[in-house]
Amino acid sequence: MRVITLAGSPRYPSRSTALLTLCQQALEKRGVEVIPWNLHNFHPEDLLYARFDSPALLAFKEDLANAGGLIVATPVYKASFSGALKTLLDLLPERALEHKVVLPLATGGTLAHMLAVDYALKPVLNALKAQEVLHGVFADDSQISHYDRQPELSPLLAERIAESIDTFWSALTRRRQLLATAV
Repeated sequence: MRVITLAGSPRYPSRSTALLTLCQQALEKRGVEVIPWNLHNFHPEDLLYARFDSPALLAFKEDLANAGGLIVATPVYKASFSGALKTLLDLLPERALEHKVVLPLATGGTLAHMLAVDYALKPVLNALKAQEVLHGVFADDSQISHYDRQPELSPLLAERIAESIDTFWSALTRRRQLLATAV
């Protein structure tokens, strides 16, 4: 089983990337192959000028095509997800997430941005024809410390992430069983 993580923060290290790292570790303990991607894998000019033939974009699309799931994490800026992430998602084919389970994660400076996942990011993921977009997790910046070293989550956030990974794992397993019986 293969999963892609996509860090949508233009900064590295970042709180959203720290969440992905913790998710990756949890999935790898379950035997899942996790391939991490982040915005820094792409040349900014390739994203800004919509270079559909850029080597990084082609490699990302191939990895995504061979994965059963995607975990995408983004900071919230101005009540929406990262514009750099939107630029990347805009370059994907319409059905790039078809047959995929997707778990969206977001971080932000205030709880006022909590609904950005539901009202901004999920519609884009659905437009890419994700099979199942799970309930996302929003983390207030104060819930993640030492994100630039060994990240520490508040107990409540750690519990929510663990529950989300369990749900993601269950959805991936269910998807794999459905595909196996369809063959």
